[in-house]
Amino acid sequence: MTKNIILIGNPIAGGGALKKIKRSVNILENRGFDVRLMLTAQKGDAESFARQISQEGQGELLVIAAGGDGTYNEVANGLAHSNIPMAILPLGTTSVLAKELNMPENLEKALNIALNGKVQTVHLGRITCNKLAHSSSLIDTNKKTMGHELSSKSYNITRHPSLVTRYFLLMAGIGFDGETVYSVNEKIKTITGKGAYILSGIRTILKYNPPRITLKYNSEQKSGYNAIIGKASCYGGDFKITPDAKLTEPSLYVFLMHKKGRLNLIRYISGIIKGGHLKLKDISYFRASEIEIQGNAHIQVDGDYLGITPAKIDVMPNALLLTTPTL
Repeated sequence: MTKNIILIGNPIAGGGALKKIKRSVNILENRGFDVRLMLTAQKGDAESFARQISQEGQGELLVIAAGGDGTYNEVANGLAHSNIPMAILPLGTTSVLAKELNMPENLEKALNIALNGKVQTVHLGRITCNKLAHSSSLIDTNKKTMGHELSSKSYNITRHPSLVTRYFLLMAGIGFDGETVYSVNEKIKTITGKGAYILSGIRTILKYNPPRITLKYNSEQKSGYNAIIGKASCYGGDFKITPDAKLTEPSLYVFLMHKKGRLNLIRYISGIIKGGHLKLKDISYFRASEIEIQGNAHIQVDGDYLGITPAKIDVMPNALLLTTPTL
């Protein structure tokens, strides 16, 4: 039976994404496949499409997510716990998941992997936290959510925060990079892509004054100011902040930075760039399956802003069928 393919594409992923998406459809149709193209128009569309497919899907289906890490995250959340495999088609400036899976940048080679690669069952990270939307003005009153007081003078928050639960493929960033993603200018992001994150990161460093966070795990407790909780090894491209993390293993790896201050943050970032961050004396690096995070810090997952701590993170075993290169 011929496999039916549904391609969920983000036409503004960057790097001429729409042209590549249309070319991919032509390549697949010329090979005799029945292809249904679903283009996203706004955030959340890819997840909605994937969830609809998982509910209606019958027969032999393959969903190809064409875009960047945000698109992959949405499709994974929509397909989780279904019997429909997901493949990726890397588009845009940077795709961390493509780096993690050793996916080629060449369009035809990536499509060959989507069609003929190894379908693996992978474990996803799962996070529950407070979802806070951007607000045009600061609110003078304090709010309490999940038993924790949030200072609205520190964060632009809505008046009615709500809990959100989300799966992630790559990582959850608590603290500096969460605040960096929170502060990204969407207009600049549309024009420059990765440059918007760099600019936001510089601005965040200049005003850096992080709140303390506490991580509880495996009957232990550690405190610090920034944490990367990895479900995969790659971060931001070729950097490997949690080098032991694997999608095929039901565990999380945590990189926790203990010291506060702008100079310490720059030192941590330098260590990550040079690959020597795990040798620093004022960090913790450990494995866990469940983590509870207390504090008042911003959170990003797979490169998109999610919300604010307190948060709970664990592993959802055997949650997704993912097509990977046959190594």
